[in-house]
Formats: sequence, C-alpha cells, structure tokens
Amino acid sequence: MLWLLLVMAVALGAVATATRSVLLRDVDHRINGLLVQEAAEFANFVEQGVDPRTGGRFTDPGELLKLFLVRQYADPDEELLGLVGRTGMHPATLEQHREVQAYEPLAKDRMALIEVFGSPQATGTVHRAFGDIHWAKTEIDAGPGQPPAAFVVAIHPEAEQGKANDVFTMLLAISGVALLMTTGIGWAVAGRILQPVRLVRTTAAQLTEQDLTRRIPVQGRDDIAALAETFNAMLDRLERAFAAQREFVDDAGHELRTPITIVRGHLELMGDDPAEREETVRIVMEELDRMSRIVEDLLLLAKAERPDFVTPEPVQLGELTADVFVKARALGDRTWQLAETVDDEARLDPQRITQAMVQLAQNAVQHTVPGQRVSIGSRSLEDGIELYVADSGPGVQPQDAEVIFERFRRGTARRGARATGAGLGLAIVKAIAEGHGGRVELRPTEGGGATFVLVLQQDLAQRDLVPPRDPREPRDPREATL
Repeated sequence: MLWLLLVMAVALGAVATATRSVLLRDVDHRINGLLVQEAAEFANFVEQGVDPRTGGRFTDPGELLKLFLVRQYADPDEELLGLVGRTGMHPATLEQHREVQAYEPLAKDRMALIEVFGSPQATGTVHRAFGDIHWAKTEIDAGPGQPPAAFVVAIHPEAEQGKANDVFTMLLAISGVALLMTTGIGWAVAGRILQPVRLVRTTAAQLTEQDLTRRIPVQGRDDIAALAETFNAMLDRLERAFAAQREFVDDAGHELRTPITIVRGHLELMGDDPAEREETVRIVMEELDRMSRIVEDLLLLAKAERPDFVTPEPVQLGELTADVFVKARALGDRTWQLAETVDDEARLDPQRITQAMVQLAQNAVQHTVPGQRVSIGSRSLEDGIELYVADSGPGVQPQDAEVIFERFRRGTARRGARATGAGLGLAIVKAIAEGHGGRVELRPTEGGGATFVLVLQQDLAQRDLVPPRDPREPRDPREATL
C-alpha cells in the first residue's frame, strides 16, 4: 500500500508540475504576442501618422509619442511609455499613457528605464527584486538635432503567473486530499480483504491432527470467499483422510493381531508329538497366508491413491467379458452363465477390471451353494457401460449394504457361512471402479440374490448389444455354460 501511495504521489505531483509548466508557457506566449502587437501598432503609426499642426510627417519625437499615447488604452498589467533622451542618452522626458496600480511601475524605476533605453535589444526582461518586467522597445529615427527617442511596451507577468501558481497550488491540495482519501479507503479495503486471509492463517495455525473441525466462515461471493471455500473443502478432505487413516490403522492392526496371536499361541504350545507339530505347522501356514493376503490387499488399496493405479487402453468388451467368465467358472461348482455382452470397444485397464470382476465372482461363490446360478455380463448405457456379476444367493441385508464396500467391513449379517477374508475385497472393487472414474453399485437380483455392477463412463462408438443366449448354446468352447 505504501508503494501504491508513493506511485500515486509521484504521478499526481508530475501532473501538477506539468500543468504549471504548460500554464506558464502559455503566459509567456501571450505576453510575447502582446509585445509584438503593440510594437507593430506603433511602427504603423510612425509610418502613417500625420502631425495635426503641420499636416505632414512628425519631426518631433516627443509630439509623436504624446499623440500616440493619448489614443491608446493599456491593459491592467501593461505600461505604454514614451522615452526621449537628452544628455548621456538618459531618458530625460517620460511620457506614459497609464500606470499599473498593483505593481511597482517601470515609469518610476529610473535605473530600469536607463537599462531598457540603453539596451541594444528590441525585447528583453528586467529582473527586479519586486517583480520582473517583460518589455519591447521600438526606437524612433529622429531627425537632425532631435534627441533619441523610443516607444516601450512593458508588461508585468506577476498576475498571470500567479494564476498559474494558484492552479498549481490547487492541484497539489486536491492531490493531497485524494492521497489522504485513498489512504483511508485503501486501508479499510485492504483490511477487509486481508481479514479472511488472516483468518485462514490463524485457522491453519490452530489446526492439529487431533482437531480438524475448525472452519472459516464464508461471506460474500468474491475471490476471498472462494479461497475460504477452497480452504474449507481442503479441511474436509483432510479430516476425512485422517479419520480414514485412523480407522484403517485400527482395523488393520486388529485384523493382523488375530493371526499373529494364533501363530504365537500354537507355537508356544507345540509339543514333540509329530502329528501335533504337523497340525501346528498347517495352522501357522494358513494364518501366515491370510496375513500375506491382507498385506497384499492393503498395498493394493494404498496404490489406488496413485495416478498410475489404472492404465487404460482400448479393449473389446465382448472379449473381456468372455475372458472373465472363463476365469471365474473355475472358482467353484456353480451354474455359471454368460448372460449378455456388448460388442464394442472402450478404454479400460483390462487387468484391473478382470481383477474386480473375479473378486465379485469369488464373493458370489462364497455366498452361494453348489448348483446355484451366477451370471456374468456387460451391457451399454447412454453414456457408458456396465459390467456385472449376479448371483441367486440369499442377497444382502439392507443394513449391510451401507458398509460392505468399506475396508475391513463385512456387515452385521453374513450372507453365507463360507465367507472368509479380511473384508477388503469389495473395497478393492470400489477402488478399481473409482480409478476408472466410475462406481460400483449393489442391486437386487430378480428372483432373489445380489447383483454387483461396475458402472463406467465411456464414450462408445457403437451400441451393438448381443442379446442373452441360452446357456446350452455356447458362444465358443471356452464359454460353455456349466
């Protein structure tokens, strides 16, 4: 703000100074014009004037000056003088038409008169302590025996220069008032502008990992309000991230603590009996495998936050759906059905989508019994595609549908007795869907069961949907319905 005021002060001062210079230059031009005009009028009178006493040209310079001056009327700041020299070229005779009243006239300044009369120049300036005088002189060519004479026009510029100085003073006063007003308004506006910024800084300084609940009040719709909204949104994300991190660490610690306790307990109680040792080793290996799967799933979920989690490429959806069907039917003795496919191309990460679909198929196997139907398919939407796995099991309880996609959450009621794992499978499916800019949905299956759907936004060039086929009519040997 100080720099702004300094620049404004320099600019306003420059404007005032430039205005004064322009006004003073105009004064000089006007004075020079008046001097030239008066001198020209006198020269014309000398050439064309007639002496009323003789009817001819003037022979007496004094009479010439008297007659000319009588016919003239000087401006308030102007003196018209007739000078006639005697001994030593000093002006012994002074004829003046009018004296100025506001300044010390040239007619009463004997030394200035001598300087002007004796100057070889036709124009000039007399510098005096009580006011400068601009003058112009027209010498008279006197006849034989006549003393030298001259007509002098003298102008006092103080009044015109005073007006310019008054304008300069007024501009400086206006500039000073403008600077004061700018300072006050700028200080108030800057305070209002910086108040939310100070509030942001204060709020940020008071934030800790244990307290992320403080928010900045948003007022108005300007850029500062947008900054406050952005900061609050960042705090919301941080709060959710810290909460998820704490929950994740607690749940992970709980899930890993159980197999570690089992392993330690069996190792501590293991005896020398070979059968008992073999059983202990088997249990320990199973628990270690379960911990290994948990760690791998945790690493996968941690990688889901990275931008390279998915690597999209052009993929034929029909082939991808068929490949998933072939891989999934080896998961268990179920009635597998390739319900429908869409013959189109989309940009997907085939490995991640296959991983998600196989996980959904594994989830369906865990919650169904042999002989029950599990359908896999893909279909097109107006703005994307859907890939789904539907089973005919007991379905999902409404209270479980709210939590099954969260990490380490299996819901309050299990759909089958065979379900195992740490509760990370559906969380991985959700991460893969969101990595593609989509989502995973849980829908009821017609006739009973649960359908998990990957909804992915895609701009498809074609919309050729292959209708459902009878399971007894395989598309190719690999896709035979079991």
